[in-house]
Amino acid sequence: MPEALARNRVVIASTIALSFISFWRAAAIVLSDLASSAYYVGGIAEQAIGKAAPWFILAIMLFSYAVRAVYIEGCAMYVRGGVYRVVHEALGSRMAKLAVSALLFDYVLTGPISAVSAGLYLAGLVNESAEHFLHRPNLVNTAAFAVVFALAVTVYFWRKNTIGIHESSQKALRIMQITTSMVVLLILWSLYTVFRGHYQAVPLPTLDNIRLNSESLGWLPLSWATSVPVIAVLVGLGHSLLAMSGEESLAQVNREIAHPKLKNLERAGFVIFIYSLLFTSLVSFFAVMIIPDGDRKAFLDNLIGGLAMHLDGPLGLRLAFHAFVVFVGALILSGAVNTAIIGSNGVLNRVAEDNVLPVWFRKPHKRFGTTYRIVNMVVGLQVLTIILSRGDVYLLGEAYAFGVVWSFAFNATSVLILRFKDTRPREWKVPGNLRIAGREFPIGLGLIALSLFVLAITNVLTKKVATVSGVAFTLAFFILFTVTDRLNRRRTGASTAHHEQFRLDEAEQVSQQAVDARPGNVLVAVRNPNRLSHLRRVVEKTDVRKIDIVVVSISDEDAPFTDREAELFTRVVTLAEKAGKHVKLLTVPGDDPNTTLVQTAAQLQSSRIVIGTSPKLTTAEQGRAVGLQWERLPEPRPTMSLEIVPDDPAAKASFVNLGPHPPRLWPEDIDLVHQLWLEMSAARPGKTLHHRDVVGLALTRLRDDFKRAPEAILPPEH
Repeated sequence: MPEALARNRVVIASTIALSFISFWRAAAIVLSDLASSAYYVGGIAEQAIGKAAPWFILAIMLFSYAVRAVYIEGCAMYVRGGVYRVVHEALGSRMAKLAVSALLFDYVLTGPISAVSAGLYLAGLVNESAEHFLHRPNLVNTAAFAVVFALAVTVYFWRKNTIGIHESSQKALRIMQITTSMVVLLILWSLYTVFRGHYQAVPLPTLDNIRLNSESLGWLPLSWATSVPVIAVLVGLGHSLLAMSGEESLAQVNREIAHPKLKNLERAGFVIFIYSLLFTSLVSFFAVMIIPDGDRKAFLDNLIGGLAMHLDGPLGLRLAFHAFVVFVGALILSGAVNTAIIGSNGVLNRVAEDNVLPVWFRKPHKRFGTTYRIVNMVVGLQVLTIILSRGDVYLLGEAYAFGVVWSFAFNATSVLILRFKDTRPREWKVPGNLRIAGREFPIGLGLIALSLFVLAITNVLTKKVATVSGVAFTLAFFILFTVTDRLNRRRTGASTAHHEQFRLDEAEQVSQQAVDARPGNVLVAVRNPNRLSHLRRVVEKTDVRKIDIVVVSISDEDAPFTDREAELFTRVVTLAEKAGKHVKLLTVPGDDPNTTLVQTAAQLQSSRIVIGTSPKLTTAEQGRAVGLQWERLPEPRPTMSLEIVPDDPAAKASFVNLGPHPPRLWPEDIDLVHQLWLEMSAARPGKTLHHRDVVGLALTRLRDDFKRAPEAILPPEH
């Protein structure tokens, strides 16, 4: 080990949960929430508006693609997007706190409603099996069973999210693969039953077919809804909004989506749309068509289970399929608990980055690097909600819609405002833009925002429990965020600069094992957080599946990781997240940057060193300075190259091969060697002479002549 690096300890920095995932895994995480709603939204909507509910659920699922487009535009602007960041940029800190408080109400209820619903499905299967095989109906108390099951699932995924998202996303993908097999079988079997003529038509969503009552209308007068069709339709859509959840989770998972990020985000969004459209809407239609009206009331909390038991086929086969439906339901509904934890963790991380929450709240886990304190708080609130609900899924569903629709409305309005406030070019826009006299008018985006606000206001008027509990929860968290924000500002001053929270591991020396870098990696030296164009070019061009990128900062020997490194590496992490690629972070103490850089590259067996241009030295001088330090390495010196990248993205980089390497000869040089070979071969016929002999002889003569009279050999200075 070179003495310069052996004298001081190096620091390996790692960020929080930066484990990039494929668009399939991202879609699986979101679908754990969106697709899981198929298990309970049909029953909840029918309780509120009657047998015409499937039409409203279908309309909401179609509308969800427009809402998802709004989120994609927000994510294209900000990698760490979502409601908080977008509203903060458009409407300021206060409105962002209000919007994210409503969103947290959504997340706190997502887990409980899904886990309780899974428990109800499982309890229903236990009771039906007991009645069929043991002739003992109502073997278990469904509500109590659902509460215990929901608590167990919540604690399980609390542990998994403490470990990290990569393991959680893998489990979500497995759940969706199993769910897909059940969905395909359910759709095919339902179609078989319908084609055999065993069905009833789903009534059209006309005023006569929408069954409203005082509970589904809330504070809205019954005479208004029964006399004005538009109001009745809005009420129906409002009670079906549960089908459209999980969009915010897509924005939070966006940070973890692998390269190419935007393309993969669009792919994930399309997969989510098709899957949820087919599953959620078709299940609602088939349930009304196949289950008789008298029987369906008993299955509103267990709708797909009831559908399975009313399909055409032998009782034993139907009971077995019912068990499969419940098994899958337990998986996907439990997965929604995981989605809620991931989403709320991401949202609160965005809040904490603005110093709204105490710094200790976002400190990473010493072993896993996750923000476990945020996870603990969210899970604690979910556990409390499960206990207070006593297994009433309808109560949870009514309250759940409050956070869903208001967070969507805030997000869409903010993206609309940013179209005029931030006129920078967008990578992606919501379609439906009209250009008049050189100005662009976002008609499509405006209609989406207006629709969401109309639905949000309708929900306020028609859902008493949701409005009272949602407003109370939102105000409580808004006050909490406001107070902690002021306390943090008073403690740290007016500065709100965001620094990533890093887990720091010290090592006695630089090594591949300590950094977890493969041989042949690219070592990128960084110093100025505002000059990272050379790193950006490396990240864009490097396939990190084959070659690792190691980012190194040469620090002072007395302070290896200061606020300077924190700011610098925060910019590096942001750049890497934007590209959706991994980078390794390393700080090495050293007096001379070039010496330390070359020694680090040798220890890591790097194939290439990449640096930016210097304001004081030319690229040739930079190359000579680094090359000189390479010459001072102990034998055997490794082969590597140096790339010097200018700040201008259009400018070409300069490459320098360190150590012995084949020279780049111009065509005229090659012609000269060949001409000498012809002349020398003619002078000594019969002797074997190669072109390399000519070059070797010329270089030997040049070396001897240079030793005798160097000034006569060197080219004149210009």
